Amino acid sequence: MISFNYETDFEIPNEEQYENWISQVIESEDKTEGEINYIFCDDAYLLEKNIEFLNHDTLTDIISFDYTMGNLISGDIFISVERVKDNAADFNVPFEEELRRVMAHGVLHYCGYKDKSEADEQLMRSKEDEKMNLFHVEQ
Repeated sequence: MISFNYETDFEIPNEEQYENWISQVIESEDKTEGEINYIFCDDAYLLEKNIEFLNHDTLTDIISFDYTMGNLISGDIFISVERVKDNAADFNVPFEEELRRVMAHGVLHYCGYKDKSEADEQLMRSKEDEKMNLFHVEQ
């Protein structure tokens, strides 16, 4: 089950579309969907979590807490909407595209992908692009 929670003045425009897409991302990696919670927040909220749980006093766009057991993908994904907006502007991409990239990124970590080394980061970017292409806007 995929759920969306809001700790800031933001909402996913079509939650069902995003739920279906994340489900596809998980299935495409031969994994089983467990309970995934997306928590959308602002920089201050995520900074607090970053300090409290990871002892990092820095802004970030995403923090994920992985509860995956075997192939059952589960976890809490905290996303700073402010950071995603800033990153979208920095990378000169639409906000929605950057948001989907970050949303996919969290799930890909649960699927076993890392991003600490340069090679791992390249594979993660490639997987993000692949998974973003699964998202279709109904006309």
